[in-house]
Amino acid sequence: MTFDYDLFVIGGGSGGVRAARVAAQGGAKVALAEEDRYGGTCVIRGCVPKKLMVFASEYPAAVADAQSYGWTVHAGGFDWPVFRGKLHAELDRLENVYRGILKNNGVESFDARARLVDPHTVELSDGSRKSARHILIATGGRPVKPDLPGAEHAITSNEIFHLESLPKSILIIGGGYIACEFACILNGLGVKVTQYYRGAQILRGFDEEARGLISDEMIQSGVNLHLGTNIVDMAEVTGGYRVTSTNGSEEVFEQVMFATGRAPNTDDLGLEAAGVNTGRKGEILVDEYSQTGVPSIYAIGDVTDRVNLTPVAIREGMAFVETVFNGNPTPVDHDLIPTAIFTQPEMGTVGLSEEDAREQEPIEVYSTSFRPMQTAFADRPDRVLMKLIVSQETRKVLGCHIVAPGAGEMIQLAGIAIKMGATKEDFDRTVAVHPTMSEELVTMKTPVRTG
Repeated sequence: MTFDYDLFVIGGGSGGVRAARVAAQGGAKVALAEEDRYGGTCVIRGCVPKKLMVFASEYPAAVADAQSYGWTVHAGGFDWPVFRGKLHAELDRLENVYRGILKNNGVESFDARARLVDPHTVELSDGSRKSARHILIATGGRPVKPDLPGAEHAITSNEIFHLESLPKSILIIGGGYIACEFACILNGLGVKVTQYYRGAQILRGFDEEARGLISDEMIQSGVNLHLGTNIVDMAEVTGGYRVTSTNGSEEVFEQVMFATGRAPNTDDLGLEAAGVNTGRKGEILVDEYSQTGVPSIYAIGDVTDRVNLTPVAIREGMAFVETVFNGNPTPVDHDLIPTAIFTQPEMGTVGLSEEDAREQEPIEVYSTSFRPMQTAFADRPDRVLMKLIVSQETRKVLGCHIVAPGAGEMIQLAGIAIKMGATKEDFDRTVAVHPTMSEELVTMKTPVRTG
């Protein structure tokens, strides 16, 4: 059979664009369709704008610290419209970079929605049809709101970057990393933040000791965190929204934000017609090579609901090209992925939590929590955590968890050692860089717990 393209990619986020570019560089004829903005969740409404907001929100503490270090500081208030204008200009620039990457590598792009017709054909929203030897679905995910009275009035992480003005008060519902990050961001920008989470502790699935410290630090910094609490309903009233909680209390907030989960973007993609199977959450089911049950159709990124992180989607896209176009079958490696949560303080983590490791095998736990030099001098009570989980049998470091300013930068480097199979003794043989917070990772000699 002859096809219009060797590869047709549905979705112009980080994973889809990377796969399209690399396949085209290898000589494949490639097209890509994107119905919204190029760059996807990460660049347009996720990682990048969020991190810029994190930077903005950290300046009040930095100004206060500067005074403690002897600087005379004349600080004004935060100008949200100025920041938002610069933010949107930067996102426009990045979107143009993504468009340029495709154009410069000979990828034909369509600003249109695409859906599957059969295993080798897609139909664009203008009614035209394109055929391809291989189809890659990289449509990502989206935030979802719970089904409860008044939920339509609330915003999600998609809308937070487009507010005309910052609210004076906000209720954030959820306890995952998105909820906690925006609670810290908005608190730092001067918004009165209340957070409801139905569970016993925020950041479920992460190391218990680390998430406990983050919770304590968030509360200390001014976030009004209510654990074991959920929303019953919300209604529009003068001045905002009246929210009723599961503990029976009622309170009015100027804004309400749901960060209670995300869903794969698989609606109306024509998956059933093409024979592509989906899971319970709507995610596209794939094997270790990102191939669906239909041999010509693959899927990568959040739409598969495996590990929903931008660098993982990019890796999956690269592995797809190696497998399909370079004749080098490459399974995706989802083991020992370092990641960061940009709360305040940040959390960096790689490998197993203490709880998961303990269920797997006998371990040693090396952990220390202390006041870092920089903020202790400024007489702030902030605490940080450095933690290693070690196998008693192999001596390998099974997990590393850091709660501290700059934890994301630290865990990237620790992740290399742990991915290589470093042992506790390898860490011990490494000379400390002094004075730093991270030197504790190579100076902890005695386990605080075993089991």
